Amino acid sequence: MESNTQLNDSRLANAWAELQNHAAEGNPLHEDAYRLAFADPEFLLRRETRGIRFQLELLKPDLGQAAQGIENTIVVYGSARFVAPDEAEAQLADAEASGDEVRLQRARLAVRNARYYDLARQFARLVAQHSERQPAADRIYICTGGGPGIMEAANRGAHDVGALNVGLNIALPHEQSGNRFISPTLSYKFHYFALRKMHFMMRAKALVAFPGGFGTLDELFEVLTLVQTKKAKPVPIVLFGTDYWKRLINFEVLVEEGTISAQDLALFHFTDDPQEAWELIRSFYQL
Repeated sequence: MESNTQLNDSRLANAWAELQNHAAEGNPLHEDAYRLAFADPEFLLRRETRGIRFQLELLKPDLGQAAQGIENTIVVYGSARFVAPDEAEAQLADAEASGDEVRLQRARLAVRNARYYDLARQFARLVAQHSERQPAADRIYICTGGGPGIMEAANRGAHDVGALNVGLNIALPHEQSGNRFISPTLSYKFHYFALRKMHFMMRAKALVAFPGGFGTLDELFEVLTLVQTKKAKPVPIVLFGTDYWKRLINFEVLVEEGTISAQDLALFHFTDDPQEAWELIRSFYQL
């Protein structure tokens, strides 16, 4: 059956001509009752059409990934602030030359944390190398939040071996874009955190959380809660960076205070080694 979804078809392309002309000429758009509803930004951005925007933000990445055979993912979370080792060394050299003590302290911290960037890249490379040898239906793809830091490192590890990888970015007040290692056809941008979180989980076969801040903690506890309450199927949850996580969160206190059960501690595993992290996942699924 002939497709009717090509945007270059005149009946669809014409609907966008006015918007494109306005954008090219820098003219503001004004409300227009006669404009087609799906080509009317003022209408689509109304409070009353928020539900439609939810649906669109759920549907677009879902259809795009399905069309490219992305059905199984390993989601990698972690700090957006960690940089690659070579970049950290360059920052340290600049800081030493500047004589600024504050810059020097930050640069030394960047060098220390750069090892996590390298380890995330190694882990993603292991996953991608395995996946590339599998039949298409059995492949597992790296998925990240699409930003810099650990996210970039994981996308980069998959990119190193030519594997498709996914980036689910989010529009934030400080402008950012998807990192350069995401497969271009799998680089998505979200407005709603809730819909982005759903996409993290819809295809996730494992979660690997590297050291990170509020965003990483938010995503980690979201997944732990879903699995604990059986709203999501059990998946391997790997906390990478044993010292960091055990200093940050004393999970045993939750057991001692009766706020979680002792068996809930089995929902996650600590590791400091990319190979071990991958073996935990392989063992779970008997790959």
